[in-house]
Amino acid sequence: MFLLYLIVGAIAGVLAGLFGVGGGMVIVPVLIFTFAAQGVSDSVATHMAVATSLATIVFTSMSSVWEHHRNGAIDWSIVKAMTAGIVGGTFVGVLLITSVPGPVLQNIIGVFALLLSIKMYFNIEPGSTGKRPSAAGLMSAGGVIGFGSSWFGIGGGTFTVPYLSWMRFPMRQAVATSAACGIPIALTGAVSNVLTGWGHADLPEWTTGFLFWPAILGIAITSVPFARVGARLAHRLDAVLLKKAFAVLLFVVGIRFLAF
Repeated sequence: MFLLYLIVGAIAGVLAGLFGVGGGMVIVPVLIFTFAAQGVSDSVATHMAVATSLATIVFTSMSSVWEHHRNGAIDWSIVKAMTAGIVGGTFVGVLLITSVPGPVLQNIIGVFALLLSIKMYFNIEPGSTGKRPSAAGLMSAGGVIGFGSSWFGIGGGTFTVPYLSWMRFPMRQAVATSAACGIPIALTGAVSNVLTGWGHADLPEWTTGFLFWPAILGIAITSVPFARVGARLAHRLDAVLLKKAFAVLLFVVGIRFLAF
């Protein structure tokens, strides 16, 4: 089974590099299906998938953040201003998600996958305000981003990049700064899921809270190097066609979650 997690990490890494979205939108659905096949209880399978995805982002984010930092693309003042909101929003999100039944959470993730697929397929992007965000605005946005990310097991790029673009950050800087914001999301989400899942009767072996270590290790080992492979492929293949193809894949995943 560990081999399967290595494969999941490789696929998630390639797709994340190709499409510029967090690997969480790949990892979470695959883990949900994998845990179900292993006989993991429905009451914890989806929560484990979200928590495990967040934990893997700790490793993948650090690699990309270091590269962005070397290139001077991260606005650390923005990261600092958003971090308090991110930590608070992520923690509250994890606390609330614990009370949501697994099947209901799958439906919520399914709806999110459908909305994201439509956004990607039709390339819907927010218009620009032309204004730099205030410190209070950044903290509030961080809270919303952290909350949403904690529910879907993602690093926040799906929310952060459009938000910063809306505030007229150059795309390169928005992507790099978003990657840095992914670290407090992932760390807070991982620690919170350890606390909220601790001692749950339905958890399988090799878990700490809702974190499932074989999956974390396998995905972390392969996702980081294969993300670079995906990034290289993105420069050689038709980016628009690839983005639409991934949008179709997300749409199918969303329908699958809602139909079953």
